[in-house]
Amino acid sequence: MTPETWREPGWLQDHLHRIFVFIAGTYYQARVVGSKVPVQGPVLLVSNHPNSLLDPALMAVAAGRSVRYLAGAHLFKRRVMGWVVRGAGAIPVFRREEEPNEMGRNLETFRAVEEALLEGSAVGVFPEGFTHSSPHLAPLKTGAARMALQTAQAAGGVPFPIIPVGITYRGGKERFRAEVILWVGQPVRWADLAADPENPGHVRALTQRIEAALGRLTVNLRDWDDLPLVELAEAIHDAELGRDRNPNPVRWLARMRRTAQAMDQLRIEAAGTPEWDDLAESLRAHGRILQILGLTPRDLHLRPRGRVAVRWTLVNLLFFGVTLPLAALGSLIFWPPWKLVRAAEPRFRLPLDRQATYRVLATVVAGGGWVLLLATLALEVQGWRSAMAVLLVFPLVG
Repeated sequence: MTPETWREPGWLQDHLHRIFVFIAGTYYQARVVGSKVPVQGPVLLVSNHPNSLLDPALMAVAAGRSVRYLAGAHLFKRRVMGWVVRGAGAIPVFRREEEPNEMGRNLETFRAVEEALLEGSAVGVFPEGFTHSSPHLAPLKTGAARMALQTAQAAGGVPFPIIPVGITYRGGKERFRAEVILWVGQPVRWADLAADPENPGHVRALTQRIEAALGRLTVNLRDWDDLPLVELAEAIHDAELGRDRNPNPVRWLARMRRTAQAMDQLRIEAAGTPEWDDLAESLRAHGRILQILGLTPRDLHLRPRGRVAVRWTLVNLLFFGVTLPLAALGSLIFWPPWKLVRAAEPRFRLPLDRQATYRVLATVVAGGGWVLLLATLALEVQGWRSAMAVLLVFPLVG
């Protein structure tokens, strides 16, 4: 792993970008909201980092273009993962916790990032410096700001877009098909800092601006258990006020952030009393009842009408007549590899921020191997046409 190999885009970069987008779009329901990432030219993308290796895949969805990522140097030493990160054109970063004797090599990392940006690439950075399961931002490292200012110095004090991307998981980041909101923010304003990039105080100033920008794009909860409470409280509030059924995600996330702050303030004010616990338990009980009945808070305010009943009937006929049989077939076919992955997962005791990543990797290996096995059996019994049908149809049904 020489510095020369860091500076060139990976030979697999464009193909892996498509694979990352496919994986993220399959495991999650990803929605990109807010601004747009420029399709050309240098861009530094900065994001929170709550979900290990799936966060780069989601950043690729938000960017809509190939991205060169900073990745821990230890990943390059692994047999399979090293092949992937090198092929993706990733740039290694040496962390004190993992590579204490190679911290000096980060000078080469900074030069590689500078060259990539000057060549017009998009570079993705997670300035928290590590993946974590905390429901709020960790204090940002200064690396992203230093890279930006160093590149601005090489460009004669000319700034380039630094675009924050907030990743918010709804319903649990480890859950299959959970909704993910990717909020692309407005570029960070730093022309005044780029004009004097050698000023040592500007590193901290730019880091604070990046942190403030990311803070506006994330909910920042005290605890993950608060997320369903905040979502339910916001849904009840919207139903009472008669707001739109499908609010703009940007406004929804902003209201969620305010609701989380209000809930946290209530918890502090009610400390030592049962007021907060009683309210939280009432919300949870209400949510459980709605879930059992298949209702939302808004449904409680609706008057039953004929067209509502007709629409409900047609939707359910479509579900039970078409979607459910296909889902049942896919579940039956892929039950063995799914059961294998579920049985093996508890043995590894994975932290929450890595569960989804390893589920994806394990499912790709187990599911892919299972399809190949079934295709081989079909080839032996029915011939090559049946084998091709298995290879093409079974993954779609699954």
